[in-house]
Amino acid sequence: MDLFESNEPRSYFKSERNSEVSARRLPWARFSSWLECVCVVTFDLELGQAIERDTAHYYGYVYFRQVKDVSVKRGYFQKSLVLISRLPFVNLFQSLLQLIAPEYFEKLEPCLEAVCNEIDQWPAPIPGQTLNLPVMGVVIQNLLPAPMILPTVHELDLFKCFQPILIHIQMLWELMLLGEPIVVMAPSPTVSSETILALTSSISPLKYCCDYHPYFTIHNSEFKEYTTRTQAPPNVVLGVTNPFFIKTFQYWPHIIRIGDLKMSGDLPKQVKVKKLTKLKTLDTKPGVYTAYKTFLHKDKTLSKRLLKERYLVSLMPLQRAVIPWKNPPQIRPFSQDEFMRTLEHSGPQLTSVLKGDWIGLYSRFFRSPNFDGWYRQRHKEMTQKLECLHLEIICEADLLAWIKDKSEVEIVDLVLKLREKLVKAHHQQLPVREEVLQKLELYIETIISSLPEDLQVVLHRH
Repeated sequence: MDLFESNEPRSYFKSERNSEVSARRLPWARFSSWLECVCVVTFDLELGQAIERDTAHYYGYVYFRQVKDVSVKRGYFQKSLVLISRLPFVNLFQSLLQLIAPEYFEKLEPCLEAVCNEIDQWPAPIPGQTLNLPVMGVVIQNLLPAPMILPTVHELDLFKCFQPILIHIQMLWELMLLGEPIVVMAPSPTVSSETILALTSSISPLKYCCDYHPYFTIHNSEFKEYTTRTQAPPNVVLGVTNPFFIKTFQYWPHIIRIGDLKMSGDLPKQVKVKKLTKLKTLDTKPGVYTAYKTFLHKDKTLSKRLLKERYLVSLMPLQRAVIPWKNPPQIRPFSQDEFMRTLEHSGPQLTSVLKGDWIGLYSRFFRSPNFDGWYRQRHKEMTQKLECLHLEIICEADLLAWIKDKSEVEIVDLVLKLREKLVKAHHQQLPVREEVLQKLELYIETIISSLPEDLQVVLHRH
C-alpha cells in the first residue's frame, strides 16, 4: 500500500500537438518553450536584489564573472549572465551557459540577440524525444524523459551532493518528507544550490510542496521574516554561504554545515549529528546539527517503498457507477482515521525490514504541506481519470437512440454539455485517446443535424 508511489510522473511539458500549434501562432513561442528570458545582472552594493514579481518561482542558471576594477567600491566589477526557465534541466542550461557566456562578455548584446534567435528555432520540448539543439555552431543533443519514466527531476548527481552527509540520508529524508525547516550552510552557491535541489528531490516521486531557496542571501525579500525569533521558523529549506547566517540561524531546529568538497575518489569523512548549542562560531565544523529523533530505525539498505496505493484506489467510484446520462460520481474524501486503521492489517511494518514508529511517521506526515500537495495531485489525477472514463462511456452509448423521445431543449442542452466536455478535455490535456474525441465531435455534429435548421444555425454560430 504505497501512499507515496505515483505511476505517472509530474509533467513539465505541453502535449506535442498543442506545443506545435502554439509555436506556429505566437512570436517567440519556441523560445518561450525553453526559456522565459535571459538576464544580465550587474551587482549593485547599494540596491541589492530587485523585488520578486510574484510568488511563483522559476529556475535560474547563472554564469558569474568577477574582474578587478579599482573604480568600484569593492575593487571588483561583478556581472552575471542568467537563464530563466520553468524547466529544471540543470545539465542542459549549464552547458548552454558555458557556450554563450564567454562570447557574451566579449561581444555583448549582439551575441545574446543571435543566441535568442537560434533558441527560437529549437523544436518544442517534447517528452520522450532526443532533440538536436543548434547554438553558436554547436549542436547540443538532449534526451527529454518520456512521460512514463520517473527521472531524477533535478538531473543532479545525488551521490556527489550527499557525500558528506550520506550516513544521515534517512533522517534527512524524514525531515524533507515532513516539511521541516532546514538551513544548509555551504562553501559556495553551487554547492548550496545543488544540495537544496538534491534534498527536495529525495522524496520523489512525491512532490516537495514547501518553499525552498537554493541560494538565500541577506537581500532576499523574506530575510526579515526568516531571521526573526518572535515566531517558529517556517516550513522552508534555505541554502546559504554567508558566515553571517551561522549566528542568525543558530536557533533553527535543523542545520546542515557542509565543508569544502575534495576532488578525490575516496568517500569523504562522514559528519556526525551534533547538538545545536555547538553551532556558534565562524569556524564551526561540518555536520548535521539537530535534536530530531527519527520515527524509523536506521536501515543501511534504505527501503525504496513505504506503502502501496490500495487505500487511495478504494476512494474511486466503481466503473458501473459511471453512466453517460449523468455527471461522473464524486471521489470519496480521504479519511485519515480510516487509512490508519488499514495500517494494522496491511501496513509496511508487516513486510518491510525497516522497523520503527510507522504510525507516528504517518500521523506527522498527514500534517505536512507535502501530504497536502501529494493528495491534491493524486485527487486531480483521479478526477481526470473519471472524466476520461466518462468520455469513453458517452462515446460507447447510443446517443441517437436516446434523443429520439427528447425535446429540443433537452437535445440542445446535451449538445452544450458535450461541447463543454470537449473543451475541458483539450484545455486540461486529459489523457484520452484522440479517436474518442473525434467520435464525440462526430456525435455532436450528427445530433445538431437532427434539429430544425434555425437551431442548427444558432448552434453552429456558438
